Amino acid sequence: MNRSQFDETPPGVNPLRINAFIFIVAVIFLVYLSRLITFQVLEYEEWLEAAEENRTNTISTPTQRGVIFDRNGIILAQNIASYNVVITPASLPDDDGEIQEIFRGLSELINVPVNKGSIDEPLIPCGENLGISEMVEIGETFAPFQPVLIRCDIPREIALVVQEKSVDWSGVSIIIEPIRDYPTGELTSTFVGFLGPIPAIQADELRSLGFLPGRDKVGYAGVEFSFDDILRGTTGQRVVEIDVAGQILRDIEAPALPEPGLNLVLTIDTRLQQAADAIVRGEVNFWNTWFGELRISSGVAIAMDPRTGEILAMVSFPSYENNRLARFIPTYYYEQLIADSTQPLLNNAVGAELPAGSVFKIVTSVGALNEVVVTPDQIIDTPPLITITEQYFANDPGNTREFVDWNEAGFGSLDFIGGISNSSNVYFYKLGGGYPGEVEPGLGICRLGTYARAMGFDEELGIELPDEADGLIPDPTWKRRNQGENWSTGDTYIASVGQGFMIATPLQILNSAAIIANSGVFMQPTIVREVLDGEGNVVQVIVDEDANVIEALIDESGNILEVFLDEDRGVTGLITDEDGFILSIVLEDGRTLDLTTASPFFPNVRWDLTQDPMIEQYENPEGIGSCKNILDEEGNPELTTVEPWVFELIQQGMRRAVTHGTLEREFEGLAILAAGKTGTAEYCDVVALENNLCIPGNWPTHSWTVAYAPFDDPEIVVVAFLYNGGEGASVAGPVVRAILEAYFELKAIDAALGNP
Repeated sequence: MNRSQFDETPPGVNPLRINAFIFIVAVIFLVYLSRLITFQVLEYEEWLEAAEENRTNTISTPTQRGVIFDRNGIILAQNIASYNVVITPASLPDDDGEIQEIFRGLSELINVPVNKGSIDEPLIPCGENLGISEMVEIGETFAPFQPVLIRCDIPREIALVVQEKSVDWSGVSIIIEPIRDYPTGELTSTFVGFLGPIPAIQADELRSLGFLPGRDKVGYAGVEFSFDDILRGTTGQRVVEIDVAGQILRDIEAPALPEPGLNLVLTIDTRLQQAADAIVRGEVNFWNTWFGELRISSGVAIAMDPRTGEILAMVSFPSYENNRLARFIPTYYYEQLIADSTQPLLNNAVGAELPAGSVFKIVTSVGALNEVVVTPDQIIDTPPLITITEQYFANDPGNTREFVDWNEAGFGSLDFIGGISNSSNVYFYKLGGGYPGEVEPGLGICRLGTYARAMGFDEELGIELPDEADGLIPDPTWKRRNQGENWSTGDTYIASVGQGFMIATPLQILNSAAIIANSGVFMQPTIVREVLDGEGNVVQVIVDEDANVIEALIDESGNILEVFLDEDRGVTGLITDEDGFILSIVLEDGRTLDLTTASPFFPNVRWDLTQDPMIEQYENPEGIGSCKNILDEEGNPELTTVEPWVFELIQQGMRRAVTHGTLEREFEGLAILAAGKTGTAEYCDVVALENNLCIPGNWPTHSWTVAYAPFDDPEIVVVAFLYNGGEGASVAGPVVRAILEAYFELKAIDAALGNP
């Protein structure tokens, strides 16, 4: 055979087809080669990273939330073990019969049906919409090696039985996780608060910090909300290798352990809180039984140390049981709370905006004396009623309007001590609005407003609670914008006795009395005493007026030396005092927020009205048109202080109210010298309208009383408010007296036991 025989193309084979085939194979080879070069050379880093992501997973490990204590170490919020039943689908037996036998046995123990609902429904951890089989089937579809939560928070005894059975029940196990527990429950829920699922608005932010929606919870109310970022701690992290089914093979990096949250110590004395709560409930029940109907629906009581601003007790009745919200928030219970007209979810001690009535006469007294509207010895005639000409603008001929006293017989002639101790409406009408031949001019709405604001009204006081309200001190500009008409002289008369458009919170009323007790010193109210780490060491925490935590540096006296600004909050500047210590931050919207050292505790003096100029001066105190400030040479409002003797005289008047005035009967026999002021405030809100109580000339009334003791060296101030309670002294007065007595009884017990 010669070579030419091999070179010949076999019969029936087309050379073009062979060449085409070779060309196609070459192209395919080149495509694969180019893709290989792309993957292995050009895009090597990207594909390596993707491969790493496919085989690795970052697991967030939960942390422990900080504990909340009262000032004596009593636990108000803690973490307890919750026993949860889980099934890992991939660990179940291969035999379907064995699986069903396991499901039936487990169902009998934990009272969850084997079959219920459809696999088309969502898988809710420990939900009630699916049976065991459906939960496991859905879990197996998405992540067979991920435990599926079947039943949460089962009794420990049942958990032990399930754990024992798990030896034979492959795939079934018990996991233990911490849940929030509130030992004092409803007693302290209004300021402690509760937890809830991470809301959608915070999901991205908290997910970036390792907190997982559906697993972790955040504060929804009280200090649980205000100090959430301190209490919640830091999550841990595991970087693991997984297979295609999601099974964990090994840890790639050393696990980062979670850091527990810091612990919070409140200023509250739970013993006094318990006493105050029982006193308020007892008074409400007494009067409702007396009237034979549910007349008083809610009440508030707050006790504070005026020397430091520490809140010792804070009752808002009715409240809610935060333990019922600890594991999950039942829809029916939450809707019930929302629908309740008494607003049990609202801390009424700081969030209810109410007509103050005669307890506001404290403010009118300070302004009238300091502005020399009346002298201490000046005699004012106080008949049962007075008639004035109500005007809406200058030279308005006006219309006559009558203003009556609460005492239908009138009080006759009164000096200042008599006016405040008897709480004469006519006396304070004349002081506030003036009266021809006796008081010319009166204090006027402009000056009344500046004294009110200097004593903490018309603003949030900055207590570390999320539902604080600011109240309202109206002026002519406010009324024109919101009511569509000019301010009238009659508006000034009723504002001077705490009625009309003026509203305030119980905390603001308490604070104004504390300023009187402190002879003009305004202490910052606080409910937080200190923050502790796990070993009991005090941790430094700075907060602003909105209770946001600020990263800062302080000295040993609590003075703020440096603030590390957060650009995301829009902080544009700082305000310092004459010594260079930082007092406030300035936001880009022009607002200034005062800073406070929340931990360690330092009593914070906001200002002293006898030393710090806080009182604005006005060209037109009556406010016709609008309030016009007197300006200094630099164009700023002129400011002045309050004379010390003004507070001394008001203290005497409030003491006289206890010995010979409106509180004489209620405080008779009290062993501790006290001073106080009562209030009966007319109101007409939505509830009153629905019940046809707003009868012209005979509106229903709220009850107020505020008092402090001992008179010569005050260490406690108490306010009580009872919704629709009627006359202030007889209804709210006994509440205040009983709380004062409870405080001094506890003090005597501590002294006998040698407790600090």
